[in-house]
Amino acid sequence: MNKTFFSLIAVALALPAAAQKILSPDIQIKTAVLAAPSEKQAGAKVYGYSADGTFKVLRDGTNDYVCIADDPKKDDIGVSCYHADLEPFMERGRVLTKEGKNAKAIFDIREKEAKDGTLKMPKQSSTLFVLSGTKDNYDEAAGTLKNSYLRYVVYIPFATAESSGLPLKPDVPGMPWIMDPGTHRAHIMINPAKP
Repeated sequence: MNKTFFSLIAVALALPAAAQKILSPDIQIKTAVLAAPSEKQAGAKVYGYSADGTFKVLRDGTNDYVCIADDPKKDDIGVSCYHADLEPFMERGRVLTKEGKNAKAIFDIREKEAKDGTLKMPKQSSTLFVLSGTKDNYDEAAGTLKNSYLRYVVYIPFATAESSGLPLKPDVPGMPWIMDPGTHRAHIMINPAKP
């Protein structure tokens, strides 16, 4: 009985790993760039996942955009693209996450590094595009996503509500507002109203 019990536990533990399906690099790229403006899609650098689940560059870019493929460990679809000036900020977050740091520690470390100049932040506003949707609306053979939702984050490091003229919260759906004002991660949130 013990042998059977432990065999069942081993199978149960292996199921989540087996259920994690890594799509081909071509499909990951096709899906990832859906978040980018159309004129930036063909030349964007794309990060995604190799067959063993390792996060890596799937395609080198020829323009100023970087896209991130859907994380196969997550239930629904989520891809993003951002201006290349945000890459040091984004890469530092990935490194700190891999080290096991929590969200507050990542924020605090990047804040200190941005202030002391060891983390290069954009000198002008830089945009992140985030596209999301549900698995049942995703065609993984074609890399297409129906009924998706696109939101925008415009990073403006150290800006405040006063310096930007933006409110601290939206009064109506789709209204831009500033989040994390006065910090390295100050950004304009634009969440269009959902249909």
